[in-house]
Amino acid sequence: MSRGKKYKASIAQFDRQQLYSAGDAVDLVKATSKASFDETVELAIRLGVDPRKADQIVRGTLSLPAGTGRTARVIVFAAGEKAAEARTAGADEVGADDLVARVKEGFLDFDIAIATPDLMGQVGTLGRVLGPRGLMPNPKTGTVTDDVEKAVIEFKGGRVEYRTDKVGNVHIRIGKASFDRTKLLENLHAVMDEIHRAKPASAKGRYVCGVTVSSTMGPGVHIDPLLARKVDAELAATA
Repeated sequence: MSRGKKYKASIAQFDRQQLYSAGDAVDLVKATSKASFDETVELAIRLGVDPRKADQIVRGTLSLPAGTGRTARVIVFAAGEKAAEARTAGADEVGADDLVARVKEGFLDFDIAIATPDLMGQVGTLGRVLGPRGLMPNPKTGTVTDDVEKAVIEFKGGRVEYRTDKVGNVHIRIGKASFDRTKLLENLHAVMDEIHRAKPASAKGRYVCGVTVSSTMGPGVHIDPLLARKVDAELAATA
């Protein structure tokens, strides 16, 4: 894959093989973010789990303390009073049979799908469309709920979903390159704490095998997994 001059200049600023502290890694990501737009900063975590086993899938949601830097596009499958609550809370699209039909026809311009339990029978028919994209509502992530108002507000305010992919990696956006160092470290710390909290009881051996942070167009910076949670001192130094 051919890389541009800006990318090549970015990777020349640090050692791609070195393991950095969280603070140093964040500094490097900010320094190498050279795109003409505000790049998203993403954390990639390689876990020592076997996602082929149901009891080793790591998934859930968390609220990032500094937000994500963008407002999520949220749709809600609901009817009647619950649909009205979702609209009041700020959902981008709300519907029942009509919304199910739109998604079947190709409407996928959203980041989060929420559904009330009574509509999951209909929403379940969208499994082949939403499942592979990680958009299928699920009780474990708080996206199947009767409290649609709370769910919409939380997801539009910085709550994010995460789930291991086919090879055991978790990818979570932790902000924008324009965020200051403290905000990115706060979000990184929150993610690492959540990932450790969600460790499956059946997972054996080393759990966090690799941690990398990068911007949309920039190179990945590797963080020492043993230092990934130890950012309190760095936050204190920044304050």
